Amino acid sequence: MTTLAVEKHHWGSRRFLGIPAYRRLLATRLASQWGDGLFQAGLAGAVLFNPERQADPAAIAAGFAVLLLPYSLIGPFTGALLDRWDRKKVIVVANIARATFVLFTALAVGAGLSGLPLYVSALVVMGIGRFVGSGLSAALPHVVDEDHLVEANALTTTAGAVMAVIGAACAIGFRTLLGAGDGGSAWTTSIAVVGLLLSAFIASRFKAGVLGPDEVDEPHNALTAVARGLVDGAKATWRTPSVTAGLAALLAHRAAFGMSLMITLLLMRYSLEDVGILKAGIGGLGEVAVAGGAGVLLAGILTDRIVDRFGVGRTICGALLLTAAAQVGLGLPMTLPSILMASFVIIFAGQIVKLCVDTAVQHDVGDEVRGRVFALYDTLFNIAQVTAVTITATVIPLDGRSPGLILVAASLYLVGMAAYLLLSARKRQVQHAGLVSEDDSRHTIG
Repeated sequence: MTTLAVEKHHWGSRRFLGIPAYRRLLATRLASQWGDGLFQAGLAGAVLFNPERQADPAAIAAGFAVLLLPYSLIGPFTGALLDRWDRKKVIVVANIARATFVLFTALAVGAGLSGLPLYVSALVVMGIGRFVGSGLSAALPHVVDEDHLVEANALTTTAGAVMAVIGAACAIGFRTLLGAGDGGSAWTTSIAVVGLLLSAFIASRFKAGVLGPDEVDEPHNALTAVARGLVDGAKATWRTPSVTAGLAALLAHRAAFGMSLMITLLLMRYSLEDVGILKAGIGGLGEVAVAGGAGVLLAGILTDRIVDRFGVGRTICGALLLTAAAQVGLGLPMTLPSILMASFVIIFAGQIVKLCVDTAVQHDVGDEVRGRVFALYDTLFNIAQVTAVTITATVIPLDGRSPGLILVAASLYLVGMAAYLLLSARKRQVQHAGLVSEDDSRHTIG
């Protein structure tokens, strides 16, 4: 394995925030993800921790499907359209549209609706949100030099994830003030509108076309372009070995994380008790979110430096080994303190892997197809988690205590590392054939 031959100069957050376009793009993301965090936590509280409703593994799995399947169903369409339409307009219109459906969802919660009526409204909110998330990611290379994409992406993604945690914490606070029943949950969920409309307003300040796409490499017929989105994204991904290998590692991590999340939810709801200042129940989920947010923050600070020191390959493999060890060492005791520590370590390491893959897409994939690759990325990312949650729901006991599932999750991280190494060998073959530029050497493991 090799490391970078030349030490890269780090800009730091102050330098990035001095770029007006980057600052505005970051503010757009922060407002949007605050609203997302509040909406998701409000909806989770309404469905999973509502004294007027019952939650079993099947209901939890259905809730995850609502929150995550839109990424899978709508992702290919967002990619094709983001590579065709002005990304600024897409972000603005999408935020306004989903703010409207947040209100519909809140009304459904307040009316005591469950099942299909509630889920359809929430599906629309999360589905339209893909236009915002994918659009912001695809637009980042338009506001930052590619030499600093790792650092810029780390700052943007980390700040956005932390803001989502803050939004979730706000939902818990509002729920305490407004009530845990259907009425209080409805009011809590509706407050997410504030973040979404603020995000739309900030994005509207960009000039038309400044976020791309610079070129449109698609058919003139929009329907044909949409239909081709997933296929084009898959072809571009396969042609970029750094993205293919990283995506395999990330999908394994996401599947294992889905299993762990289901276990954690059931333990918090039915099994664990308060330990001193640490709380079980929905308060415990808030603590898990804070621990995870701290892990995301630390990953944002350290990832660029770790990659510079060890290279992308060693970084990804080391992160997967760390998650496997944390899954076994901290997950198996199934106590409140150990779960919080495991959440921190697993989310920290997972965020490192995600930042490496995000940067590979932004650096190695052309702008004319980047939106479709990010859409495919989102699609597979969330299919992996929904599938893992659904399978786990069929075998896990109601109290969540399942050492066997914890060991299965740990093994998935190792499977991801093996897949990464195998697919990275293909990249070296491509490089030896002279099809990958020397500038791309930062993404090799050897």
